[in-house]
Amino acid sequence: RKCDVVNRGISGYNTRWAKLVLPRLITESTSADSIAAVTIFFGANDSALKELNPKQHVPLEEYAANLKGMVQYLKSVDVTADRIILITPPPLHESAWEKECIAKGDKLNRCNATTGQYAQACVQVARECGTDVLDLWTLMQKNQDFSSYLSDGLHLSTKGNSFLAAQLWSRLENKLSALPSLLPYWRDVDHTNPEASLL
Repeated sequence: RKCDVVNRGISGYNTRWAKLVLPRLITESTSADSIAAVTIFFGANDSALKELNPKQHVPLEEYAANLKGMVQYLKSVDVTADRIILITPPPLHESAWEKECIAKGDKLNRCNATTGQYAQACVQVARECGTDVLDLWTLMQKNQDFSSYLSDGLHLSTKGNSFLAAQLWSRLENKLSALPSLLPYWRDVDHTNPEASLL
C-alpha cells in the first residue's frame, strides 16, 4: 500500500550490458521523488571464467567501474545514494553447477572463489559511492550449507529468493517506514460505505 515494485530482471546480462540499458529503464523524466529505492544485483555472470564463457565474462576492474557508472548515472537523475542498494552475486555451488554444465556438453565455467572476488568488489564500490550493500555471497555462506538456496548451483531457488527477500527487507524497511500509505489498512475500511474510505 506504500509503493509498487518495478522488476527489471534481465536474464543472462552482465554489468557491461546493464550499464548501457539502465538509462532506458530509469530516465531523466522519471520522477526521482517517486523512487523509494533502487537495487542493482549483478556479478554472477560477470564472474564467469573468461576462457570458458567469454560472452558473459567481464574483468573484475571493469565490473567495479560499471557498478560505479550505474550508481553515478542514478545520482545524475537525482536518485540519491541513500536510496541505492547494491547486491553482491550469491555464492556458487560448484559441484551442482558443474553437473548442469556437463549436461549441456560444457565444462564448469565459474568458481566460487572468483565470484567471491566480485562480491568483495561490489562491497568496495558501495563503500566508495556511499550506497547500502547486501553482501549475499557472505551472508548465504555464513555458518550454513547454502546449497538449498540455489536451484542448480548458480540461480536462486525458492528458498534462496526468500532468503534474499528477508535480507533485503531489513534494508528497505527504514527507507519505506516514513512513506505514507496510499490505501487504508483493511480493518480501517468502512464495509458499509467503502467509497468513503477508498475514494
